Amino acid sequence: MEQNERTVEFQVEHLVDRIKNGDREAFMKIVAAYQQKIFVLAYSLVRNREDALDLVQEVFLRLYEKVQSYRPGESFQAWLMQIARNLSIDFLRRSKIRKKDSLDGLDLDRADLAADREDPDRFQTGELIRRAVLALPEKQRLVFILHHFDELKYEEIAERLGIAQGTVKSLHFKAIQKLRKALSPSLGGAR
Repeated sequence: MEQNERTVEFQVEHLVDRIKNGDREAFMKIVAAYQQKIFVLAYSLVRNREDALDLVQEVFLRLYEKVQSYRPGESFQAWLMQIARNLSIDFLRRSKIRKKDSLDGLDLDRADLAADREDPDRFQTGELIRRAVLALPEKQRLVFILHHFDELKYEEIAERLGIAQGTVKSLHFKAIQKLRKALSPSLGGAR
């Protein structure tokens, strides 16, 4: 397996060299090889399909612009995923600022507030769960979201993330354990 990984790294570095020289075919091969992984990472952070797809495009645009800064010998995947992570976090920051600005000018009337008060438990429970899922470590959160929200099987998640199915099961189990521990005091369960 180690030999296979070195072969893949060599092939990727060869493609990156070709991209640095303006080879569009090499660029498209890199896009095909990494677009799914970048989408999964972006989606795990922004939790919106359209925004994640936009971020995938932005990542590859940034790759094309910054490919000269990639240093041979580094893990290309780690370098590219860091770009994706940074762009996703920047997107979230911008969204938070826009949302705050738009909410500042919002004038809620009493009917809206009364409707929210009709079922406050449902809102509070959903918010508690959302916060608990967001507090999970990145890989656990990603596996949890893919399994429970995207309804993917462990095998499909393993294939998408490029990890062993046993690792997916372990990450999911740990996510469930952490969510139970975090949520049981708030939802009336035993620790």
